[in-house]
Amino acid sequence: MTDKLTTERLILRRWTDDDREPFAELNADPEVMRYFPNTLTNVESDALVDRIEQGFSTNGFGLWAVEVDGRFAGFTGLNRTSFTTPMGPHVEIGWRLAKWAWGHGYATEAAERVLDVAFKRFGLTDVFSFTTETNFKSEAVMQRIKMSRRSDLDFKHPNTPGWWGAKHIVYRASSMESRITHSSAEYSIVRCVPLVMPEVLT
Repeated sequence: MTDKLTTERLILRRWTDDDREPFAELNADPEVMRYFPNTLTNVESDALVDRIEQGFSTNGFGLWAVEVDGRFAGFTGLNRTSFTTPMGPHVEIGWRLAKWAWGHGYATEAAERVLDVAFKRFGLTDVFSFTTETNFKSEAVMQRIKMSRRSDLDFKHPNTPGWWGAKHIVYRASSMESRITHSSAEYSIVRCVPLVMPEVLT
């Protein structure tokens, strides 16, 4: 199990009770939750934290809390999708950050680190990500971390019938594809594997 990851600017770690209040505020923000069917109540937000932590115990990985200069910013990580999709059983990569953390490249930085450990540490072979077809900012992160568009796998989310955002687009990263990234003034090989984003744990 990996409890902590670091990047040049970020700490990705397991959750604490102190994270619950700012996470609830994030989940109640209509702008943050624009591409979800609903915002979350405090009770629903706390239940999500509990499910995330259980995921670490079950899988050895999960959705790490992201910390910027000691401040909770949201999450980025890996999750086993629980509903049926054209990808079959798979792991998704996803992120959800507070509005104040937008526009600084944090999601991309955290996601690149997560993909790296997905392949090198957890031995995944494919990781997926998906979002509503109009969530262009999330799609841009998928593109920046060099995931490949898989339009043949696009689907309607089975848990959101009648919602305007039910149609989802899909991206994939594979361990068979290697990328060179520049991080902390050093070059490293990054490989990709199976995982989710705005749809994480919905």
